[in-house]
Amino acid sequence: MIHALVAASLAFSSVPAQTATVNCARVKCLALTFDDGPGAQTSALLKALSKAGAKATFFLVGKRVEERPEVARQIVAKGHAIGNHTYSHAALPAHSDNDILDELKVTQEVIEEATGRRPTMFRPPYGQTDERVLGLAAQTELAEILWTGTTLDWQLRDTKKIKATVLKLAKRDGVILMHDVVPQTVTAMPGILKELKKRGYHLVTVPTLLRGKGPTAGKSYF
Repeated sequence: MIHALVAASLAFSSVPAQTATVNCARVKCLALTFDDGPGAQTSALLKALSKAGAKATFFLVGKRVEERPEVARQIVAKGHAIGNHTYSHAALPAHSDNDILDELKVTQEVIEEATGRRPTMFRPPYGQTDERVLGLAAQTELAEILWTGTTLDWQLRDTKKIKATVLKLAKRDGVILMHDVVPQTVTAMPGILKELKKRGYHLVTVPTLLRGKGPTAGKSYF
């Protein structure tokens, strides 16, 4: 049974992730994406994004949504997009069809129960995917979202290096992979956002970046 707080969050389910209309065909857009949360640093990241007027996309791990449902709700309430990042951060191609479906379906249910919104996107952990995984995602009504550049922030663990890497990877219609569970990424974010906006980027969600042409279940993007 959905908790009363969850029920209250249903009001947000019909609100588009990008509340202000941005036409990425006319302006320079960039999608910042964050994997593996929600974590201890996610609320601080949301504050930085709000202060900068930026929108982002969060690929959530099911078991972490169970641990921090209130943070998952906050992500949606702030107008960001959400996606499925499996329940246990499993490397999907190594698993059976049934296990893959369980990883995706259980996470769908957990996210929907916490936020009132059912994801239409997923990101395979470690970027490990194949045609079988994509076909099973289609059965779960999910589109696969990869990236144009990854910061490897989990390895860098250095705010200056993370900022420099994001700025190097930034390009029009790009999708940058980061992790909201890496404290140094969250610390670096205000400076990153300031510089990206100075360079003329509109920081948007993945659906906004797709310009109304997706995400389509069973299709892989970027």
